[in-house]
Amino acid sequence: MKLKRLHIRYYPPGIFLDYEKGGQLRTKSIDLLNLTPDTDVNELLSDIRAAEPLITSSCAEQVKALICKLQEKVSQKDDRKFYLFRALQAHILPLTNVAFNKSGSSFITGSYDRTCKIWDTASGEELHTLEGHRNVVYAIAFNNPYGDKVATGSFDKTCKLWSAETGKCFYTFRGHTAEIVCLAFNPQSTLVATGSMDTMAKLWDVESGKEVSTLAGHFAEIISLSFNTTGDRLVTGSFDHTAILWDVSTGRSVFHVLTGHRGEISCVQFNWDCSLIATASLDKTCKVWDADSGQCLATLLGHNDEVLDVCFNYTGQLIATASADGTSRVFSAETFQCLCQLEGHKGEISKVCFNPQGSRVLTASVDKTARVWCVNTGACLQALEGHSDEIFSCAFNYEGDTIITGSKDNTCRIWH
Repeated sequence: MKLKRLHIRYYPPGIFLDYEKGGQLRTKSIDLLNLTPDTDVNELLSDIRAAEPLITSSCAEQVKALICKLQEKVSQKDDRKFYLFRALQAHILPLTNVAFNKSGSSFITGSYDRTCKIWDTASGEELHTLEGHRNVVYAIAFNNPYGDKVATGSFDKTCKLWSAETGKCFYTFRGHTAEIVCLAFNPQSTLVATGSMDTMAKLWDVESGKEVSTLAGHFAEIISLSFNTTGDRLVTGSFDHTAILWDVSTGRSVFHVLTGHRGEISCVQFNWDCSLIATASLDKTCKVWDADSGQCLATLLGHNDEVLDVCFNYTGQLIATASADGTSRVFSAETFQCLCQLEGHKGEISKVCFNPQGSRVLTASVDKTARVWCVNTGACLQALEGHSDEIFSCAFNYEGDTIITGSKDNTCRIWH
């Protein structure tokens, strides 16, 4: 094995190693999820060298310089205020979803008007309208980190794969017998997973457009799904009160059906290092599971109404929940203690996400506002106002300096 190149990933902190083995160029990553401003760089470098034979004495100084650069990024103070940059009259009917590409240079919107649109973030210009679905376009995704393809899932029971660059439709995936309500690309961008009201999930080959496997095991609608970061596992969450962990390569259920919720599951997500799964439920709780054993590690309590969304921060150390009770909560993924309650919305919160730095939480609510919160204190730093109907979707870009909000008022807003 011969090391060819080193480069860094800011969020979550990590170093990529490009190396040659058997004449082929390969890549591996060293995750530095616990890096803080106080981390002893020399000690960390010593630990990395002990664990990774590719890091020899000849490149040790370069690795140290990269760690220092990452540490500098982690140390940056974040006291930015967001201002409305553009309000886009995006669709002729309400939006269903919004999503950024990896860099945040463009984003997509799905709508009840049966289209998905691709937008340039910097100019607010519409780049492409993806037309062809015969019903609501409900689930949308870029194939991040590449960002050259878009998948759309519709109430017309099909999923379509598009070129993000030209707007051309590559394939229409047919096979579901009811509405498609969730979808995701695997990290390698070789597969698309779709979840449907027909109780099935399906895996589709991006290159050929063929169905790879049908994941049958739920007894009610699949409402959420998530690949882990290595792409070998998929978790699906269902109205049957369970989540199922699947082996992607075989399309069979992996050892585990995650049982214990007493209500429909609304959201499922893996953490970055693939060790944990979080599930949100209409039973007013969130549960955290060991992804290897399938054991329930904790039940996160405190909400007094349905939990509608859950997410990990990039490093996987924090969990945020959003509830119909109008509050959001931040929990430690290590101790499962509630660190702070985010109170201030005047209606249910349907979406929650962290900024890439993990220092802020963004929430979207039926009260027509989105709010930015401090993770450490739970204080509301800013209310993003101006939408005339409920906000159901929101997202940070990769740098954390731009926000998009999608509303039932048919508009999408860009905040800088």
